[in-house]
Amino acid sequence: MSTTTPTARSQELAALLARIALGDRAAFEALYRATSGPLFGVVLRVNSDRGQAEEVLQEVYVNIWRAAAGYQAQQSQPLTWLTSIARNRAIDSLRRRATEPATVSRYGSPGTGDEGDEAEDLLEKLASEQAGPLDLLEQATRSHALERCMQGLSGEQRSSLALAYYQGFSHAEVAEHLTQPLGTVKSWVRRGLQSLKLCLDRAAGLLGTGTSGESA
Repeated sequence: MSTTTPTARSQELAALLARIALGDRAAFEALYRATSGPLFGVVLRVNSDRGQAEEVLQEVYVNIWRAAAGYQAQQSQPLTWLTSIARNRAIDSLRRRATEPATVSRYGSPGTGDEGDEAEDLLEKLASEQAGPLDLLEQATRSHALERCMQGLSGEQRSSLALAYYQGFSHAEVAEHLTQPLGTVKSWVRRGLQSLKLCLDRAAGLLGTGTSGESA
């Protein structure tokens, strides 16, 4: 779009948003290619941590996908509207990280134990390297599902998983940190992982809609 005038660029972005509002994934890809650079710069100015900024950018485009129908051309230019979304998401992210405890959505190396491989398999579903815009949309949606499912766990299970996969503690270190027997901690981790997998499978529609269970 480098050879287009500002007016033509705005018209093109507005047209893409209109198509996205109708569920046009090709338009979503085109919008991502046209605006991800500038919007990433907006996020970086708020949050200078590049890794966190990349995560926020995923959230920005999920929000754009969902909110495109609400764009009003007579109220603002498309890029102004998009920039506002990016800035607000970046600010929200800083506030969230300042107030929320660590969760497994940002994980390190698993601790030793029988559940290590299972945990890696589960959490690696959310890993995304060099992802395209549609991949970013899918991965961010999965990440939101994980956060919801984490809230359905007991406090002990959440704490154990966060220490093991966010802080990289071994099971023995988790047990020492929580002042609990090692066997108890292993049970919390194992049951927490099982509950997470069940919840995520349900979120993905793998178990159908007829099964009742806990709300995530």
